[in-house]
Amino acid sequence: MTTADHVTAVCRAAYFQLRQLRLITRSLTVDAAKTLVQSFITCHLDYCNALLSGITDTLLRRLQSVQNAAARLVIGTRRRDHITPVLRQLHWLPVRQRVEFKTVLLVYKALHDSTAAHLVDDCQLVSQAGRRRLRSADIDTCSVPRTSNTRFGDRSFAVAGPRLWNSLPARISQPDNDIGEFRRQLKSFFVSVTLRRIVTSCFYAPR
Repeated sequence: MTTADHVTAVCRAAYFQLRQLRLITRSLTVDAAKTLVQSFITCHLDYCNALLSGITDTLLRRLQSVQNAAARLVIGTRRRDHITPVLRQLHWLPVRQRVEFKTVLLVYKALHDSTAAHLVDDCQLVSQAGRRRLRSADIDTCSVPRTSNTRFGDRSFAVAGPRLWNSLPARISQPDNDIGEFRRQLKSFFVSVTLRRIVTSCFYAPR
């Protein structure tokens, strides 16, 4: 199955569930509707979503449309209403950030959690890779392997994971953060990144 086939299957399953949920959400509270949507829709978007790192914007927009429809269903907003305040109200990261969040979380587990031992070889620290020790090695910088400048090579976890990890602020990737604190700071970071992108796009948008 190709990435496009996977996205198509996810969208088809999610829209089917949304049509079923639309029949009952008007009788539910926002919290109850949110729980149902997270159980039946968000699980489709998040399933193995680390494999979607680096997918095309076209495929990403299709997945984002599903999340937008789910968010509007929960809150009860109209299709023409701006979606960003709705996602913020629900504390939902957009799809791109959800993919990046999952990818970075897997890197954390590979570096700190024995349950992700199968990923250890893909997440080597600079200080462990036999290279000259740099100051950055003190903040758990990962070694990013070279690829043949192919899109598929850059999408692999061994490349995308360490590259995203190295882009994090030092306060998040420091070794003494437990997984609970790491997840909290990571989500806050991605929320701030999302807001900066929105502000930038609005500032530079053609008038």
